Amino acid sequence: MLLRPQLPSTPPLPTPTVHQPAAPCACQHQAPAPRSRSALPIPGTGAIAAVLVGGVVATALLAAVAVTAVSVAVAAVVLRSLLTSQRHR
Repeated sequence: MLLRPQLPSTPPLPTPTVHQPAAPCACQHQAPAPRSRSALPIPGTGAIAAVLVGGVVATALLAAVAVTAVSVAVAAVVLRSLLTSQRHR
């Protein structure tokens, strides 16, 4: 019984809240001007074409570098193989 909370026998009644409407003021308020929604600038076909051409050129350069690196690696392995086989003879 020491750790059990003691609950009241009847729940407390909620206090009533009274909402009063705001009194209108005597000053003249101006309504804010509606904001015009500006559209995002749409890129022209020239800009889209430039981005596409740039992407194609960058991809081609990357592929050329990869092919060159593979061919240099293969040539190095072949030359190393030829040089080691000459030493053993």
